[in-house]
Amino acid sequence: MSRGNLSTSLRARTVLHPMQRYDALPADLRHWLAGAVLSWSTRSALRHWRRAMARAGNCPLAARSRLDAIEARHLARDAIRVWGASHPACGGAQAPGQ
Repeated sequence: MSRGNLSTSLRARTVLHPMQRYDALPADLRHWLAGAVLSWSTRSALRHWRRAMARAGNCPLAARSRLDAIEARHLARDAIRVWGASHPACGGAQAPGQ
């Protein structure tokens, strides 16, 4: 039985399953994700969380507020594409290319 090329100098990567990745997220971020409207990947959520924490001086409440704003922007952008600029979620924004 072959187990692949085991004689390499490369570091082995630890492959986490989706729930393990979710469980490894900071508790405040997991709490925010539980109530998020969009389906965020753990990778994307963690990237935005780290940036938000850095900008918020490591204040989880301010970072969660920043994530709310990011999610609202994504929703508004999608609402323009799906329902048009007159939809209430758009907030008067213009569709891309207009």
